[in-house]
Amino acid sequence: MIGWKTVAMLAVSNIFMTFAWYGHLKDLKDKPLMVAVLASWGIAFFEYLVQVPANRLGHQVFSLGQLKILQEVITLSVFIPFAVIFMKEKLTWNYLGACCCLAGAVFFMFRK
Repeated sequence: MIGWKTVAMLAVSNIFMTFAWYGHLKDLKDKPLMVAVLASWGIAFFEYLVQVPANRLGHQVFSLGQLKILQEVITLSVFIPFAVIFMKEKLTWNYLGACCCLAGAVFFMFRK
């Protein structure tokens, strides 16, 4: 159960993180850099409120390496819909290639 709670919390934190890192490229691109930085920091604060407890909880059942790879899989799982739906980017085969590489990383980090 801790594992699924960790995954859910990391998914929520990644939504905040993705908007903090990339959302300003769409909505604030014509604003001064400092406005984008402050907006991103404000969003990132909420990301950390979820991400730090998620990693503390997850480290009870996952190794550090497993947590990192899990985070990367979740990041790509959040980023692809964000890029396609919110940023209106074209979905390319490169995303599938990245997913395949991460699947390999998951295999190696989670095998017994």
